[in-house]
Amino acid sequence: MTATLSRADAEVAPAHEFAGTWHLTRLALRRDRVVLPIWIVLLSIVPASTVNTFTQFYPTVADRLALQAGANANPSYALLYGPPFDLTAAGGFIAWRMAGFLALLTGLMVVFTVTRHTRAEEDTGRAELLASAVVGRYAALTSALLVAGGASVLIGLVQAVSLLGAGLPAAGSIAFGAAEALAGLGFTAVAAVAVQLAEYSRTANGIGTAVVGAAFLVRGAGDSTVDARWLSWLSPIGWVQQVRAFAVERWWVLLLPAAFALVVGGIGYWLLPRRDVGVGILPPRPGPARAAPSLRTPFALAWRLHRGPLLGWLIGVAVVGAVFGSIASGIGDLVGSSPQAQQIFERLGGSHALTQAFLAAMAGMFAMVASLYGVQAALRMRGEETAIRLEPVLATSVGKLRWAGGHLVFAFFGTAALLLVGGLFMGLANGLRTGDVGGSIGDTLAGMLVQLPAAWVVVALAVAIFGLLPAYSAAAWAVGALALLLSLFGPVVNLPQAVLDVSPFQHPPKLPGQEFAATPIVWLLGVAVVALVAGLAGWRRRDVG
Repeated sequence: MTATLSRADAEVAPAHEFAGTWHLTRLALRRDRVVLPIWIVLLSIVPASTVNTFTQFYPTVADRLALQAGANANPSYALLYGPPFDLTAAGGFIAWRMAGFLALLTGLMVVFTVTRHTRAEEDTGRAELLASAVVGRYAALTSALLVAGGASVLIGLVQAVSLLGAGLPAAGSIAFGAAEALAGLGFTAVAAVAVQLAEYSRTANGIGTAVVGAAFLVRGAGDSTVDARWLSWLSPIGWVQQVRAFAVERWWVLLLPAAFALVVGGIGYWLLPRRDVGVGILPPRPGPARAAPSLRTPFALAWRLHRGPLLGWLIGVAVVGAVFGSIASGIGDLVGSSPQAQQIFERLGGSHALTQAFLAAMAGMFAMVASLYGVQAALRMRGEETAIRLEPVLATSVGKLRWAGGHLVFAFFGTAALLLVGGLFMGLANGLRTGDVGGSIGDTLAGMLVQLPAAWVVVALAVAIFGLLPAYSAAAWAVGALALLLSLFGPVVNLPQAVLDVSPFQHPPKLPGQEFAATPIVWLLGVAVVALVAGLAGWRRRDVG
């Protein structure tokens, strides 16, 4: 007996179809009591924390005017950050540098949250059990939207209050926070549609994150191309920046993300009763009746499962690497000429020449992002386990460690491939601008490779959590996010070095720019090996499920 609604019943959702929403909301908040507060706190406090940093980077009017001129002259900066409306004050600088990236991160957060509490529950069979009790058809989706949307609103509210507390103008602070909150609500609605279209949680996450990434790329293409500025108006992230916080605010633009959230969210509710529990609107492509000889090994099966996500990540890092490489030689126009500015930037990831410091910082950032792919690939093992697709495989002659090894090849060597591709394209783009392609590629590849052990530590910790604490496998995302946010924003807000050292990405030598030191590399590899062995030992001993 399936817990579905007929087409006629779906036209009007009576009150009992939302029964249990409050209880499921409380359950979702309890399950996310660690990960969600980390997202909220870090995304909320970062804008206000950079107010003092702006005055250190650009202490004089001349520095700020040079910053404005440099940003206007190079379209690559508009591709990354958006149009520089007013960079002569802290508020305008924060809105330019952070509005788009914060909207991007908020979008990823809400997509993962909605999928976790809807489609992932259907994958494990728990949703059908709940639907057979006194839980309405719309309760799970509504509770997930309340949690994700509420987190978005809270982030925007705290951002506005903290910016006000930092002494920035009230109008700009409110506009900034409102735009970020509405962007989060818009991507929450996108996630509501994605979980109706896809049959599996990984596909729903893929659809949702693809929309978020496309919104960022469309916005970047529009802002960096004079003849295509209209593209920015097609992107929810573009709307965030078109509000023009701290630069003669345009309040009417806020109506666009609000309408987008209502319309797209309504589509999600309209699609929900038109499918069965555990089934998506888009039917899966049926496979052949007999498996090809190429699928006879665990590694071949892992390749089949991982090839799509890995290809998407490789294309993404290649594009981003080329963009960062194209602006490396001109980074001095943005950093400023004061000693304080160069010291702060060097603390982000390098020393000596400013361009080398920038490339070293970008290598560290690529390693942080690549580690998230590694976490995703490692947790695919848990997805196969909870979806009960693993037991038939283990019922054959395939052992648990042999099966896990196929996935771990992609988790660890896929991470290495991302760094190599990112370094190759970043070095190539920088070399074409400076006239030294070979030297530039060598420098960026070296910078990427020394960061690889730090990324492997995060991946190995994900494996350890999977093997030892499978019920808390989602905490691996919190480990990766914490390491990323500490390294990315910690130096900017002047966190103590002891706190920064919690992140493995603080320890590798920053190449190019510094001398190579083998000791931190050896220690990081040792930590990764210990965590990996512990995870595999736990996986070998524990029961499946």
